[in-house]
Amino acid sequence: MAALSLRGAQLLKVQTGSTSALANVLPSCNYASEVRPRKIDTASMKRGRGGRSSFSGDVVTVFGANGFVGRGIANRLGKNGSQTIFPYRGEHYKMLRLKVTGDLGQVLFCPMEIKDEDSIRRAVSHSNIVINLIGRGVETSNFSYEDVNITAPQTIARLCKEAGVKRLVHMSHINAREEPEKAFLPGGSRFLKTKFMGELAVRSEFPEATIFRPSDVYGQGDSFLNHYFSYWRKNMSKGMPLFGKGEMTVKQPIWMSDLVTGIMNSLYDPAAIGETYEAVGPDRLTQAALLTYMYGLTTRTKEAGTFNITELMMDPASMIRAFLIGNSPFGTVNTFHQYNLDRLERDSISDMSEGVYPDLSDLGVKLHTLEEKMPWEVAPWDLYSYFQYERPEEKPVAAPPVHVTMEQERKLNQKRGLGPIALVPGLM
Repeated sequence: MAALSLRGAQLLKVQTGSTSALANVLPSCNYASEVRPRKIDTASMKRGRGGRSSFSGDVVTVFGANGFVGRGIANRLGKNGSQTIFPYRGEHYKMLRLKVTGDLGQVLFCPMEIKDEDSIRRAVSHSNIVINLIGRGVETSNFSYEDVNITAPQTIARLCKEAGVKRLVHMSHINAREEPEKAFLPGGSRFLKTKFMGELAVRSEFPEATIFRPSDVYGQGDSFLNHYFSYWRKNMSKGMPLFGKGEMTVKQPIWMSDLVTGIMNSLYDPAAIGETYEAVGPDRLTQAALLTYMYGLTTRTKEAGTFNITELMMDPASMIRAFLIGNSPFGTVNTFHQYNLDRLERDSISDMSEGVYPDLSDLGVKLHTLEEKMPWEVAPWDLYSYFQYERPEEKPVAAPPVHVTMEQERKLNQKRGLGPIALVPGLM
């Protein structure tokens, strides 16, 4: 008796019961959905009109697919019919939600460790597109900023080049600099410095890589809104400690779906090869105005005594709390939302464009404003969400966000340049 086995595009006859012959055709795998070796031109297999039940001809590996931005990317890739490979470390149960992003057989999972090159090589060996979204705002006992932001991206880029990957996307930060701006930490943010060095490392191994420099990204399940509405971010008097009370820091947050659209558009834009894009939102406002608007949408105002901004540099308790949480081995992501001293440092500097890179509009992205998306995103934190208003006009309406002009920002920068004296109330 003989059985038929499919290997690539060849139909092979294998003797039934011959385990050695079968093993040569299909190597053993630990998981049913694990990546299997194959030699097929996937582009020639493009089928369907598009959508989840089609095949786009692309095989895409997404590192960090179970993260905030990664979940959006996984959904979009499944939506356009791409076959996706999601490397993961630790428990595989956290990846279960991604199984439904694509059609049957289109979503594959692959165990991976960033310090194990063989596992990375296996994850990218069958892909023509690789997206690296690995990132962590806090250090752990196993991985430092250098490991996550420099070594891992460089290794992925090198192995992608060896495997013949056509497109590589890397994620950086809008304020990534060789010498980041300093607020209160000596030397500035190590996270931002290593992000910049990670860009150089990726470029050295894969010059054609597309790099995105996003600002703070907000949306459901993020580490931006969750961070600022967390109990741990506030001080004992329920105030929000901000550097310079948030009046000298300018922010430009972007909605997650807009960033995902830019990444997806870059995959099929020849002009994006080897390019760096700055991904910022359309609203530019001071940190104080941003937090006041966000809390106002949840019916928390200074007038009602439910929201207040205090001076971070006059609040040693917040500094100590950030230091202890940042060095805690537990809950750094889901409980404390990546809260540490470096996070306070990053939050204390303005989102600054270098003025030489294109932005998401060059990729055809229509950016959404804060007034369009923020009310829905912060609705779960509404202080009176349990209250049923008898008439729509009774529901409080938050004041619109106050944007900063170029002249105002110039004056803020001059004030900030004065150093610590600018933080003293009444002197400026």
